[in-house]
Amino acid sequence: MARTFRVFRDGAFLVAFFILLVLIAAKLDEAADSVVHGPFHVIDGDTLAVGGERLRLQGMDAPELDQTCEDGRGKPWACGEEARRLLMRLVADGKTECLGRERDKYRRLLVRCHSGTTSINGTLVRQGLAVASGRYAQEQVAARRERQGLWAGRFESPRDWRASRGTMDDVGLAEAFWDWMKRVTAWQ
Repeated sequence: MARTFRVFRDGAFLVAFFILLVLIAAKLDEAADSVVHGPFHVIDGDTLAVGGERLRLQGMDAPELDQTCEDGRGKPWACGEEARRLLMRLVADGKTECLGRERDKYRRLLVRCHSGTTSINGTLVRQGLAVASGRYAQEQVAARRERQGLWAGRFESPRDWRASRGTMDDVGLAEAFWDWMKRVTAWQ
């Protein structure tokens, strides 16, 4: 009986030890996030620039700048421009902070931004000016239910819109220009 108790006690201790290690590793991983403060320059509805760094808002995808959508009456509206305008308003307060550690294939830092307790990424989805892609599913459900932004009428997902125009994997002229500018200014 005593042997069974010791085996059980030792097993419980071992499990608790591994749980503690996992929690410590998660905390250290969280601490590895880069913190970026503004002022930010808004490129489009899901891309920011600060200094020479490009930031891509993570977990969502906003319409492209020249993308149009239809409202509930079938009338076109500039949804890409509207997403950019909302992001400009959200980061204008000077209190915005972005956190991230991973980079996308264009070398942009993938970030989650907030201003105080407000999630900027989540707000774009909640206002219907971005679609959730991995995160912010609850915000998208609410936006769809209330027919906010994109969900008020018809639209092509930003990903499908880019693919239909052959810009899915291209860096694009704007990206190429910014890369060139970084190289030119690095020489001076």
